[in-house]
Parts: sequence; C-alpha cells; structure tokens
Amino acid sequence: MASAAAAAAPATESTNNEEATSSDATSLSSEGRQWLKSVERLRLKPYDDQTGEYIEQWMPGATIGYGHLIAQQEWSIYQNGITSDQADQIFEDDLAPFVNIVNRVIDVPLKPHQFDAAVMLAYNAGISGFSTSSAAKLINDPNTETPYSSLEDAWKAWNISQGKVNQGLINRRSAEWEMFSKGVYERW
Repeated sequence: MASAAAAAAPATESTNNEEATSSDATSLSSEGRQWLKSVERLRLKPYDDQTGEYIEQWMPGATIGYGHLIAQQEWSIYQNGITSDQADQIFEDDLAPFVNIVNRVIDVPLKPHQFDAAVMLAYNAGISGFSTSSAAKLINDPNTETPYSSLEDAWKAWNISQGKVNQGLINRRSAEWEMFSKGVYERW
C-alpha cells in the first residue's frame, strides 16, 4: 500500500469505549476509514508505492487512489488517472476483503478501535499475510506459541518492504498498535 511519510496529526481518542460484544466490531468505523484514508493519502495519478514518484508505465508497486495496487492487467484503466469519486469507490471495494478476513480469522470479540486496527494491518500486510500472522493468532489466544513474546511484538514485526526494514512501516505499525491497544487514532 502507499508509503506514508507524513507530518504528525493530533491524536484523537476513540469515542466508542464500550465493552466489545460479538456484534460491536464487524465493520470498519468511520473514524477508522478516515484514518486509513489520511495515511494512504489520495493520489489521482499512478505512482510507485516505494518512492511516491508518479509513473507513466506499469511496474510492480504501481498504485493509485488510497493505496490501490494496480495489477498489470488494470493498467489501461488507471494509466491516465482517476477522479476523487472513483478513488472513493475503489477504496470501498478494496476494503471489503480486508474487513471480511478480519471477521473470518478473528474469533474473539473486539472493540471497534481494535477491529479498525486489525483491518489496517490486514490492508497493509495482505489477506494471506494477516490470516496466517502471529498477530492474528495472538489476538485470538494470547497464550498461543509464536516466535514473538507479545502481541505488540508480533504486530510491529510487519515492518519489512522489499526485503528491508522500512521506517514508514515502523511508524505505521506503532500508530496501529496505539489504535489497537489504547483506542488512539494518531498519525505520525
């Protein structure tokens, strides 16, 4: 997804602090949507996800809208850019599988801010990555055996891009962890 090296925005506390029930957190909250959009940043022209540079031909990591990775077969659709309305629709379409995977994989009740953070991790790590992750396993059972000593460590381990530790992902994981553990929706 889009690399997000942006200036810090003020933290906001989640307004929904009720105890989780199985029906509380099955969809992304409006606060979660806004957070993800602000992190991914709207880009109406195709760009390289790694560098943020605009591109004129398809390449791995070609991205548009709010972090939509452009498949090679989609290039002709997106090569000349999109409108903000199209970006919003693509974003909603892209979100659905990640909301669904969190609902399928996580079998314990989550508070809305926890669900939001899990969707953020899935959106960035991918469906397969999230569904088999130590983070998902530890959300379901904090005592499960994983290579990590805590859920926080497992969460923050998703900091590699193209084989290298990436500062943008370190920042993103820290912000997601604050969301999951404290209900704080903060950008870095």
